Amino acid sequence: MNEFQALRNIRVVLCEPSHPGNIGAAARALKTMGLGRLVLVNPKAYPHPEAEARASGALDVLGNAQCFPDLDAALAGTLFVGGLSARRRDLTPVVTEVRAAAQEFVAAAGQGEVAIVFGTERSGLSIESLSRCHRLVRIPANPEYPSLNLAASVQIMAYELRCACLDGQVDGPQGSEERPASHEEVEGMIAHLEQTMRSTGFIHPERPGRLVQRMRRMFGRARPETEEIAILRGFFHSVLEQRER
Repeated sequence: MNEFQALRNIRVVLCEPSHPGNIGAAARALKTMGLGRLVLVNPKAYPHPEAEARASGALDVLGNAQCFPDLDAALAGTLFVGGLSARRRDLTPVVTEVRAAAQEFVAAAGQGEVAIVFGTERSGLSIESLSRCHRLVRIPANPEYPSLNLAASVQIMAYELRCACLDGQVDGPQGSEERPASHEEVEGMIAHLEQTMRSTGFIHPERPGRLVQRMRRMFGRARPETEEIAILRGFFHSVLEQRER
């Protein structure tokens, strides 16, 4: 099997990029390392001549970029999601250094779809976006000035992914052979959980607080399987049915 086969299952997601030049430069960064799947969430200007100019020989990657209106749509079908951010916020996922994260991503890509998410040029990833991620990935930059250009961050991540493939020591998924639940399966379960908690009065409709966000982070760490999601949703359905009776 081709040592770079796993890269075909990895999509790089740019959330609301404001500068078309960064989109083109990101496409070029991906192609130089053997990746080809660029996803854009609500880009400010795409397609754009500046993006084409910065893409140089990677016009194929740029031209095949997929656009989505929101992050959840962009993550559809993924089994593992990482988000890059220089800042640690409340209720963020597990923090992993970029080299170790690349090993995880390549291993997960042997099992299914993986997404690596980058935030806006001005403010990075929002707390809401990070809540969709299983890992918070950090590039060990100068702590006095850790802010990297968007395309530069993509280039570093792409390089580490290629190195992880070349290393040849990436461990495959351990334990159960069952398939991890997809992003939309987990989000559907979380919506069902919230509905159940509201119905039983466990959370106040007007003051939900951050309980749902904490639950999302917990399930992100656990990475439940499809069958486990089905069991939980069956229980939620039973609770709601009893409430209706």
